Amino acid sequence: MFGRKHNSRHEQENDLEQQESKVKELRSGIGPLSGRSLQYCSDSCLRRYLEARNWNVEKAKKMLEETLKWRSNYKPEEIRWHEVAVEGETGKVFRANFHDRQGRSVLIMKPALQNTKSIDNQIRHLVYLIENAILNLPEGQEQMSWLIDFSGWSMSTAVPVKSARETTNILQNHYPERLGLAFLYNPPRIFEAFWKIVKYFLDPKTFQKVKFVYPKNQDSVEVMRSYFDDENLPIEFGGKATLKYDHEEFSRLMAQDDLKTASFWGFDSKLQQPPSKVHYGAEVAPEPIALAPPAN
Repeated sequence: MFGRKHNSRHEQENDLEQQESKVKELRSGIGPLSGRSLQYCSDSCLRRYLEARNWNVEKAKKMLEETLKWRSNYKPEEIRWHEVAVEGETGKVFRANFHDRQGRSVLIMKPALQNTKSIDNQIRHLVYLIENAILNLPEGQEQMSWLIDFSGWSMSTAVPVKSARETTNILQNHYPERLGLAFLYNPPRIFEAFWKIVKYFLDPKTFQKVKFVYPKNQDSVEVMRSYFDDENLPIEFGGKATLKYDHEEFSRLMAQDDLKTASFWGFDSKLQQPPSKVHYGAEVAPEPIALAPPAN
């Protein structure tokens, strides 16, 4: 009996040693880095890319190099709230003021509240919020949860397939292992047609992280509750919290976080200043989204 425990511990130690060896091999493979690329490529970052490619160093290297190129061109860390604030006026996507039980940042999404037409700007807004969610992760946690409320959703408010594909590609290819779980709360039957298309854009690992939750399905509800404290989970989703989105207040929070981002990346603080007399839009109080945990 003790021998088995010892062997198990020994195997775990060997696995860790092999993983560390692959991290070093990947770092050597990508060569010398500088500036933001060097800051981005921490050991934990390299592990995420290796994990996403099943610890195949060559595949992880290719993936990471593509991300570094994308970040160099897209510059997600330079996006500022005042540049995308109009996208957030209805509260269609925002970072919740609580974490799940694992300490993950939570992004709440209400696709029925879509308020703009530009796919590029919509994606830029989401990328900003993904970066912000990562910025606000507690030490030791590297993932976020997505809570998606389908109240009022219809095919007329569905994002174009092109947008869904681009969003999925960015999340999977440039933010590997950043999504812990995505909870789809009470999607209508008509969503099935849309899902049949979108699911083909997901790699197997991401697909496994997508969970459907239905109020009348007690098993799925219990799964959801296993991930969130009732005190945090909004009333609409069986919790006890009253959570409303206030665009002006959220904008002030994001402006503060932009300063944190500048400090983290070493930017000139002047880059953080929005144009004078910026108006973020009327206050909106969309009901918070309750999220759904993994439905087996």
